Amino acid sequence: MNLSFLSLTDQRDLIKSREINASELADACYRQIERLNPTLNAFITVIPPEQLSLHGETQSGLLHGIPLAVKDLYDTKGIRTTAGSRFFAEHIPQEDAYVVQKVKKAGAQIIGKTNTHEIALGVTNNNPHYGACRNPWDTTRTPGGSSGGSAVAVSTGMAMAALGTDTGGSIRIPASLCGVVGLKPTFGRVSLRGILPLSWNLDHAGPITRKVEDAALMLQVMGGYDELDPASMKTLPGDYYSHLRDSIKDRKFALATGSFIEESDPEVLEATRKAAQVLEEQGAIITEINVDFLKEAALANALMTQADGAAFHRERLKEHPDWFGADVRLRLETGAAFTSSEYILARRTQAEIKRRLELLFEEYDVLLLPTTPISAPVLEGENAVERARQLTRFTAPFNLAGLPALTVPCGFTSEGLPIGLQIVSRAWNEAGVLRAGYTFQQATEWHTRTPEI
Repeated sequence: MNLSFLSLTDQRDLIKSREINASELADACYRQIERLNPTLNAFITVIPPEQLSLHGETQSGLLHGIPLAVKDLYDTKGIRTTAGSRFFAEHIPQEDAYVVQKVKKAGAQIIGKTNTHEIALGVTNNNPHYGACRNPWDTTRTPGGSSGGSAVAVSTGMAMAALGTDTGGSIRIPASLCGVVGLKPTFGRVSLRGILPLSWNLDHAGPITRKVEDAALMLQVMGGYDELDPASMKTLPGDYYSHLRDSIKDRKFALATGSFIEESDPEVLEATRKAAQVLEEQGAIITEINVDFLKEAALANALMTQADGAAFHRERLKEHPDWFGADVRLRLETGAAFTSSEYILARRTQAEIKRRLELLFEEYDVLLLPTTPISAPVLEGENAVERARQLTRFTAPFNLAGLPALTVPCGFTSEGLPIGLQIVSRAWNEAGVLRAGYTFQQATEWHTRTPEI
């Protein structure tokens, strides 16, 4: 039995039944880290086994004994938190981010801090300060970003689950390109306190896992109101796990079409269409709808991300522009140059897109579309950055709207690279996207594949 590739629920059951203990789970992850991290560079900091807090062998907590990786954007008490940046290379927080506190309280073991695109402003994870993170399905390719290290850690069994952040697709893109599950919850569902901001308006925190039920379990722990986070919203506690097996029979699913979607790799489009057919066979009613209006949303999200990032990093950009990598510095300088009129127009687009999607989800339960228009592009070389820019095309609109969005594995290209299906719904309907994702997962076997590395 390969402990590294079991679902969180399987691992939890094994611990509860005392067939394994927390130390054995951690050992399985450390073996994978020792074997693979020198090649894949998923971790910036690995926490030595002797420093783990195993909380004895008590059976309390939804995540008891589960080894978790944490994106190096989340504050971790006494453990350096670099944000993939030269500026924070020696930064050792005095306390944990709110979500880190929650997962620890639930019994999780933090085994390391994962590699990220510098300050989370990019999707290649080709970090000039801590080295490039590599895709385990093909090490010449990007794992996606900015939560690339988290996705690589989960896809290779270096961690059982991981925490990520998502401002324009930074959970869903690497999860899709690495063949795992990524969930961006509704804006305000998960506290951002203690996570280095990129955009106060667009940042989301969420989990990357091997299976949909694991994402539901993680959200059960991560979600909840935090009165000290201005973006946090008071909502009823979600019960995501117990509704996973509810039927999708006669649920109305919209399949995204139009020129905005069709400008994708044919293999990605084919995998998405086949995924919709699978859900139709499970009882969903599929209707094709044109979503060309999402193009404006993607553009507005990109403008706001760069402008907000430039605002947050204004002093660093002023004092030491040379400390930023070339690609990130260019984006920050571009963001700083936008006019107030341009920014206000982007905010107006945000309001219009939110309303348009609200109306869409009055008619449909979920929207289906590719997570990315292409599979993992090459990490370096001619057109590498240009190709990577396409990756946020279908994810960014839902940061702008703040809606819950899930990516699940739905196929592979002829080159053996993973393809992701994105499932989106109305605000606060994480249960709906998880149910649709779980139904698809149970009817297919894509999630069972692991990279041969």
